[in-house]
Amino acid sequence: MNRSSHKLVLGTGNRKKGEELRVLLEPHGFELYTLADFPHALDVVEDGDTFAANAGLKATQQAVHLKHWVLGEDSGLVVDALGGRPGIYSARYAGEQATDDSNNQLLLDELGDTDLDRRTAHYVCHITLADPEGRVRAECESCCRGRIRFVPAGSGGFGYDPLFELVEYHHTFGQLDPIVKGVLSHRARALRQLVPELLRLVGQGDWRAT
Repeated sequence: MNRSSHKLVLGTGNRKKGEELRVLLEPHGFELYTLADFPHALDVVEDGDTFAANAGLKATQQAVHLKHWVLGEDSGLVVDALGGRPGIYSARYAGEQATDDSNNQLLLDELGDTDLDRRTAHYVCHITLADPEGRVRAECESCCRGRIRFVPAGSGGFGYDPLFELVEYHHTFGQLDPIVKGVLSHRARALRQLVPELLRLVGQGDWRAT
């Protein structure tokens, strides 16, 4: 690792999420890893009832275990016509063994023939930063609004991206170039809010090498 960089672990094994955030953090001197780089990482039970609660669990428990600064991130899709579902259950909407395909199919089945103007939805992302002692040092939340299409479009991204359309761009996240998505996504928006706090912690000497 470059001497001028600061090691930071994203509390997920999802490398696609890691890549999305890495490009935003590297220019500020942070080197981002995911749990895929730590074979001994914890399997944190996400039993919180909000995005914030789950992000906090991922950050604090993993930070103490790994002895590193950890970003706990919890995100999901909130669909208005479904009363906010799938929400915090987005990753396992179709069951504990759910896949992106099965989750997307269940979403389409539940929405059925709901009119396009009533298929409004938004992605939510909450990020919590914990230090190696497990103390929460910063957190933020942001969202990205759109609507759910009737059929998937695009092969990019992951999760519900092929169904989630940004109305003003007339494209789904699955169709957008990764660089464009990296600017517009809920995850990128939340991280941009957090960057000043990361830099503040580094500047005041709180960020020690791990």
